[in-house]
Amino acid sequence: MTDFSEFNARYQSDLTDAEFETLAVRAGQVRTPECEHSEAIFPTSSYVFNSAAEAAARFSGDVEGNVYSRYTNPTVRTFEERLAALEAGEACAATASGMAAIYAVCMAHLKTGDHLISSRSVFGSTNVLFEKFLKKFGIEVSYVDLLDINDWKSALQENTKLFFLESPSNPVIEIADIPAIADLAHQNDVLLVVDNCFCTPAIQQPLKLGADLVVHSATKYIDGQGRCVGGAVVGSFELIEPVIGVLRSAGPTMSPFNAWVFTKGLETLSLRMKAHTENALALAQWLEQQPNVTKVNYCGLPSHPQYQLAQQQQSMFGGVLSFEVKGGREGAWKVVDATRMISITANLGDAKTTITHPATTTHGRLTDEERERAGISQGLLRIAVGLEGVADIQKDIAAGLNAL
Repeated sequence: MTDFSEFNARYQSDLTDAEFETLAVRAGQVRTPECEHSEAIFPTSSYVFNSAAEAAARFSGDVEGNVYSRYTNPTVRTFEERLAALEAGEACAATASGMAAIYAVCMAHLKTGDHLISSRSVFGSTNVLFEKFLKKFGIEVSYVDLLDINDWKSALQENTKLFFLESPSNPVIEIADIPAIADLAHQNDVLLVVDNCFCTPAIQQPLKLGADLVVHSATKYIDGQGRCVGGAVVGSFELIEPVIGVLRSAGPTMSPFNAWVFTKGLETLSLRMKAHTENALALAQWLEQQPNVTKVNYCGLPSHPQYQLAQQQQSMFGGVLSFEVKGGREGAWKVVDATRMISITANLGDAKTTITHPATTTHGRLTDEERERAGISQGLLRIAVGLEGVADIQKDIAAGLNAL
């Protein structure tokens, strides 16, 4: 029989200095004796051992190998290794959802009596996780202005263990100075966790900017077609190991089928993010010219306050933007309801353009004060720009804007 370990090693060794696009297509793949070209799916719950001694060695960790698909599965491992390579990280832990990724990081690296500092500009469910559940177990949480480094510094306490932020932020597209916040964190022995969902590693690699851990909702751009729910955490072996421990015991892990879908999504990630960015920039420029639009939030516009910072940290500007319309919630809902092609859904990162009213959907569980402090007005709409013709996207939005 052919020595497939040598066969796979030969292919993987060629990726040492590979470009991003090559890693997105090739990293992490291990062929079976069937010589499949596409990655195989291993839909199995358990594995068979050759002896009782081998089983004991696998379970104890003395010998590497598959044990149980809750935390060891070849398909999931391929996805993990590929995403880790794209994020320039040593290791990755795949999770059942993006929120499971954030949860696993908190359970792995925080304990009762610890303190977490988060930007106010985060996804609504992230805020709920921190407020309703972390605090329940005696973890303190403070919120700061993402853009004000002095606010981060003032919030520091002796028990601060973790900084958390999104950049760009959801939904007002603020850009964090990641290196500056990372320096502050490391000066105080604090871990910096960055949610890289909006950019993906095709646009931004937070670990190279100083972050310790990167979290993803793979549901979004990593899939790219709205098919599966999943998440991931990427970082060093040392920081990922306790995350895997949480997943092994608590079980919010990724299924083999979803991992296969996400792995295939990574193959086209770079191409898709370029197309999303091109469409989003054209739409943002058009929206700035519309009389019933009072503000456009997109970091690819020179009018954006962190335009230059975005150019420094990101290779592109991404596919998500938000804008405010006249008439408050009534006006915003008119725009949403007038669309005929754009999908009214809170999901993003899809080939199909989506629109949502954050104040009553993604951030609907926040208090009025919390939304106001995060810059989420009743007239704000968020659009994740898809891959349709941009003229058709503009035409669909124009119907609602004209109605105002």
